[in-house]
Amino acid sequence: MNFEISGNLIVKDDTVDISASFKKREFVIEVVNERNSDWNDFIKFQLTQDKCSLLDPLQLGDKIKVSFNIRGRKWEKDGRVNYFSNLEAWRIEKEDAMLPPDAPAPSFSEAEIPPAGPDEDLPF
Repeated sequence: MNFEISGNLIVKDDTVDISASFKKREFVIEVVNERNSDWNDFIKFQLTQDKCSLLDPLQLGDKIKVSFNIRGRKWEKDGRVNYFSNLEAWRIEKEDAMLPPDAPAPSFSEAEIPPAGPDEDLPF
């Protein structure tokens, strides 16, 4: 399952080598509750392996959109069963560079369009 959520980057941890073949990096975004800022959500994600570098160009406070999967695991130890979930990010986009979905398309007047050159024969 793929999900997306937007928020402000507030925590950016370093990459941690869990084993010789596995590394992860965690980060947290704050998602603003429009009704009451006292109820903002603080959501922790993890990046693994080659995705750990996705955070490198970002700064704390950046508004970002995170694409992620929900991963769940069953863990048994000493006859006791536990379950845990992770939000595994696989893409991070800085939102400042994106146009909002309801932004009007740029408009041009006829005077701003240059005339066709002599070698241009397209009828449109």
